[in-house]
Amino acid sequence: MHEAPEKPPVVEDLREAVQKLKGEEGKREQLFRKQVEAEKSHGRVLEKKFEELLKQAKSEPAGKPGIRDIDLD
Repeated sequence: MHEAPEKPPVVEDLREAVQKLKGEEGKREQLFRKQVEAEKSHGRVLEKKFEELLKQAKSEPAGKPGIRDIDLD
């Protein structure tokens, strides 16, 4: 008869596994805070670019509209 090989236990030491999970929790929290700060600064950069382009658009004269591809037919 065929016997299935005995599988080693998934977790050797429960205390080590718990400590490892606690360490991963700290890493996740740190990464999350870093991403939140990056998103805040990204929003400020986009707002600044928008303001600059809006100012540029207001200062340029509103000339005639450009030629569209459909106008060339």
